[in-house]
Order: sequence, then structure tokens, then C-alpha cells
Amino acid sequence: MTFAVRRHSVLPGFGIALGFTLLYLSLIVLIPLSATFLKTFSLTWDAFWTAVTAPRVLASYRLTFGASFLAALINAVFGLLVAWVLVRYRFPGKRVIDAFVDLPFALPTAVAGIALAAVYSANGWIGSLFAPYGIKIAFTPLGVLVALTFIGLPFVVRTVQPVLEDLEPELEEAAATLGATRLQTFTKILFPTLLPALLTGFALSFARAIGEYGSVIFIAGNLPMVSEITPLLIITKLEQYDYAGATALAVVMLLISFMLLLIINLLQWWARRRRAAV
Repeated sequence: MTFAVRRHSVLPGFGIALGFTLLYLSLIVLIPLSATFLKTFSLTWDAFWTAVTAPRVLASYRLTFGASFLAALINAVFGLLVAWVLVRYRFPGKRVIDAFVDLPFALPTAVAGIALAAVYSANGWIGSLFAPYGIKIAFTPLGVLVALTFIGLPFVVRTVQPVLEDLEPELEEAAATLGATRLQTFTKILFPTLLPALLTGFALSFARAIGEYGSVIFIAGNLPMVSEITPLLIITKLEQYDYAGATALAVVMLLISFMLLLIINLLQWWARRRRAAV
């Protein structure tokens, strides 16, 4: 006579867990976002289109999304380099540098903005080196790029670092015995394995940069049509009690961000599928 053994899970059943999951997501994410859309629906289509396509607003879009994309791209390159050094080499002060990577996570954004503005201003430590050549960093769009790069670096490093740690050295040794150069080993063996994690870090850095406000306003200069980001424009409209106009801009940023992240997730899926096929 056989008895069926019932397996007990530490977590509650699927129905209860799914119910709590949907409730939590609704309270934290779905309901606030729905309220944003509902407030925007109070505008007519003409009023909505006028609010989101004004020249000042379009200039803020170009700066926000353009600088965020460039910052995420820079972080993808140098974040991979930083993760590589932290994983593959041993040197004095390694743990200190590893801790510095997480500093943008813990540092208040306002403090980061003030520090960056002081360092990159015309009389700052770094800004003074570029000032004789007519290159102004602080209070320009270039300063926005610097701030967004600063806050996005940890996302790439911490996403790529675990994948690098799990890579087996035997793969590189096998490639070397077969006559592959270091460049061929990296491009043909290592990089395809790192690509999904690198795309994830890029997406996280990009998404973080789009919504950044605190560290940017101190170094941007906030000149309309020049160095004004969209989050600052939303705050300006809220201070003017133009709630519908502010939510209209928020909806546009939300939709564009969602589409871009969806594209990046599709690229990640394609990269994983291609690696599995190989």
C-alpha cells in the first residue's frame, strides 16, 4: 500500500501569494499610475497635445532622453571595465573601490548635485582644467550628462559583476589552447555571455537617469530650452498649480520609458535565445 507524500511549501499557496502580489502592486504601482492617466484625461486632446508639444517641452525631452541614453551608454562601457577589474584582479584597496561603486546609491541626490557642481564649475578642481580651453561643464547640458552618468554607474557594475564571477576560467584556457587571441576570446566567448547582463544594466541605468531630479538641478543651470530637464518642468507646473499639464508630461515620459524598456527587454530575450542556440 502506497501513500502519497504531500509536499509543503514554506510560502503560502499560489492563490494567496498571487492575491497579495496583485494587491501590493496595485497599491504601490498601478493605482498611482492610473491616477496620473485619469488626471490627464481631464484635458481635451487639443489641450493635451499643446501641453506636451510646446517648444520648451520638446527641448526638455531631447535633453532628458538624449542625456540619459548617452549616460547609460557610457556606463555600459566603463561599468563593464570596472566590473572586470574588480572581479579579475587583486590589488591594494580593492574593497574600498568596490564600496565606492555603491556610493551613488547611498548618497542623497542633492548632496551629489552640490558636490558635482562644485567640482565641475569653472573654478572647481576638474572644471578649472577645462576652462582655459573654453569647455564649460557645470550649468550646461554637459553637466547634466555628468550627473546622470554618476548616478547610473552602480546599476551596470552590480549587474555584470555576478555574471563575471560565475564565468569559468576553463573557457578562456580552452580558447587559448585552440589558438584564439585575447580579442577573439573576449568577443566570441566572454562578451556573448555578458551581453544579457550588460543590456540589463544599461536598461536600469537608463531608466534611473530619466527620472533623476535632485542631482541634476544643481549642476544643470536649468535654463529653458538649453539645460532644463523634463522632471524639473513637471515640478514647475506643479508649483504653478497646473496639475493636468504636469500629469500630461508625466504620461508622455511614462509611455516613452515603457516602450524603450520593452525594446531593451526584447533585445535581452533575443540575446539569451541566441546564446542558448549556440
